[in-house]
Amino acid sequence: MKPAAFDYLAPRTVAEALDALAAGAQVLAGGQSLLLEMHLQRVHPDLVADINRIPGLDALTVSDGTLTVGALVRHRAFASPGAVPGPLGDLFGRAVGYIAHPPIRTRGTMAGSLAWAHPASEWCALAVALDAVVELRSTRGTREVPAGEYFRGPFQTAREPDELLTAVRYPLLAPDTGVAFTEHRRTGFSFAQVAVGAALTTRDGVITEARIGLANCADRPLRAHAAERALVGAEVSSWAFAAAGETAAEQDAAPVPEPYADVDYRRQVIAVLVARTLREAVPV
Repeated sequence: MKPAAFDYLAPRTVAEALDALAAGAQVLAGGQSLLLEMHLQRVHPDLVADINRIPGLDALTVSDGTLTVGALVRHRAFASPGAVPGPLGDLFGRAVGYIAHPPIRTRGTMAGSLAWAHPASEWCALAVALDAVVELRSTRGTREVPAGEYFRGPFQTAREPDELLTAVRYPLLAPDTGVAFTEHRRTGFSFAQVAVGAALTTRDGVITEARIGLANCADRPLRAHAAERALVGAEVSSWAFAAAGETAAEQDAAPVPEPYADVDYRRQVIAVLVARTLREAVPV
């Protein structure tokens, strides 16, 4: 199928892009979601604003303990060792290999994933788990929304139609944090049936902090708060991780049936994957 007719605009400044959004434009960055939906004629924008010519939106910077990811930073940037310092860079490097396949990682953007808000998105789950902040700009001004409040449901966010997601900010993880990311899917090119990201801090064999992000375990990305609470203060052990996996599956997650996976199967996968990810995240 071919997309319906639309007008194309390539703004050269953020201000021009915001004016286009105020006029009802859809944003084109990587285009890996929008263009597919247009070809399938599930969305019919009258105006598409291509922001790829706006300078500065491809910046990836670290300052005062915060990583700022611009709207045009591609997935592949996080596959480069040292692109992001410390455990946060290690976690992003582990996650990015699960995102689709090389052509999509070359064009697609982290910010685009957060704007599209697919429940199976790896970046969305990590944003929630890591207390990321989403920067939204419009002709009315700029606001920042915590990732935990940003996602509202499948493909639904706090972003208003006239707002441009210009950056995502993450606090850097402490140097002694251990991280891991695992994913279960039917084929190498399928969306994740379940994906789990974890960051653990321990002291003298006791867990002092835990962060667990879940993808495709509900209608939006989740942070497994109940499982995290069960872990803090517990000794590092396979038993503790298995119990946290069960807690995540039963108390944190709200899976829905899929064509190849009913709810009971998906809860079992969540429990196993959370436990496995936590074992891999133990700091060495």
